[in-house]
Amino acid sequence: MLKFLIASVMLMMFVSMWEVVQFFLFVLSFSFFLKCGHDFFFCELGYMMGMDYLSFALILLSIWVVALMVCSSQKIKKTEYFSGGFLLVNLSLLVCLLLTFSVMNYLFFYMSFESSLIPTLILILGWGYQPERVQAGLYMLFYTLFASLPLLICIFMLYNVGGSLTIGMPYKIMELDFESVLGYISSVFAFLVKLPMYLFHIWLPKAHVEAPVAGSVILAGVLLKLGGYGIILVLPLFSSLDKSFVLLWVSLGIVGGVLVSLMCLCEVDIWSLIVYSSMARVGLALGDLMTSSWWGTTGSLVVTVGHGLFSSGLFCLVNMVYVRIGTCSMLIGKGMLSLMLSMGLWWFLLSIGNMSAPLTLNFAGEVQILFSLIGWSKMTMVGLGMLLFLSASCDIHMYSIKLHSLFYSLLFSCSPGKIREFLILLLHWLPLNVLIVKISTLTFMP
Repeated sequence: MLKFLIASVMLMMFVSMWEVVQFFLFVLSFSFFLKCGHDFFFCELGYMMGMDYLSFALILLSIWVVALMVCSSQKIKKTEYFSGGFLLVNLSLLVCLLLTFSVMNYLFFYMSFESSLIPTLILILGWGYQPERVQAGLYMLFYTLFASLPLLICIFMLYNVGGSLTIGMPYKIMELDFESVLGYISSVFAFLVKLPMYLFHIWLPKAHVEAPVAGSVILAGVLLKLGGYGIILVLPLFSSLDKSFVLLWVSLGIVGGVLVSLMCLCEVDIWSLIVYSSMARVGLALGDLMTSSWWGTTGSLVVTVGHGLFSSGLFCLVNMVYVRIGTCSMLIGKGMLSLMLSMGLWWFLLSIGNMSAPLTLNFAGEVQILFSLIGWSKMTMVGLGMLLFLSASCDIHMYSIKLHSLFYSLLFSCSPGKIREFLILLLHWLPLNVLIVKISTLTFMP
């Protein structure tokens, strides 16, 4: 792992050469993909770092999404609006993500987990679109920091109980006393805000709407996955306590997903609509993770990887339309099939992928999630049916209005698309269809 970390740091020396950084980010992702011959256990151990199959998938996703993020931000390079600083912030964020997914110590995990917030905040404040980006940055900062401080106290308590903070050590907190329950809620709460779960999601739409396209891509592609990865790390410590709270988390995940999907159908801003539709998928994966089953963990991982690329691809697509017409409103930017005919195929492919149509990676993950939750309780079938129906309706609603409505009469013409834009969308869509052929690299059944 250390060699990939050093390579990412070395790229910071070439921030004045945009094409060199862009090229070597793709080289780094392909080099890391060659590590795919893992046996689903820890490997690459050394220097307090390591990698299992969860870390492998999320690190590969991080490098790939950061490379796509640089590709989709050509406007910053063209206008030379602190392009070197922009690359430096993105590479710093990549280093933080690599550390987060590879460290083998809970305290170091917490430090790298929180340090990823700083480059994201700089992206929103420095290259955001609207004057309200300061408020959005403060929302994100205070929500996540307020929730994560109790986690730090819980980590110190864990060291006091077990004498070590190494991830994977066989100690568990088995008592059902007040202190253990408080530690469990503090640990899980920090990651629920990062996911985010319904009721703690107010910062996310603001951050997405005010962030540049690079910020939205990295938020949807990787940063929201930190919450799920953190829950997977801390749940084995509270295995007995978690059984008492599973009903609460599954109910919040499913009911929150249904409510968020209903909000989607009333949304006018397409940026917020994609954010809320992704939160419905997050609620489904959250309820599944809390069951602590193998089906649940692997299904949530597959949905996480699929959602990371599909939603970031949709954000890139929306930004391409925003650059041309100057608004994200679906009332003005509707009927775009008449003006951007060649983009219609990509709207269709990314929309059906986001709604988990068959033969997409999200479909494989949601099948596993359904088996896991229905196996846990057959009463979840009603909520799951409503959630899947409404979340698919959101994507159909977005696709039909954005492409097939009568276009706004003041819009006369715009560029139908460029080769670079088609390449970016292809690099979002193609890996998911390659992974569905070899899904065994992401799923493991003991």
